[in-house]
Amino acid sequence: MSKLKTHKATAKRFRITKTGKVEKKACGQNHFNARENGKTGRNKKSDVVIEHQFKRIVRANLTRQ
Repeated sequence: MSKLKTHKATAKRFRITKTGKVEKKACGQNHFNARENGKTGRNKKSDVVIEHQFKRIVRANLTRQ
């Protein structure tokens, strides 16, 4: 049987930290950012830890065994 491949769309959007958390970029960063205040802009630049329900699905797509 051949090896299972990593789901590339998931690999581009998510990453697994050293402690096992799954992170993604915050949404809404593409345009219309000039109207937002500084607090919102700073919050969008940081990564977001995804919910517990989706962690299993993302990990399965990234580390297929």
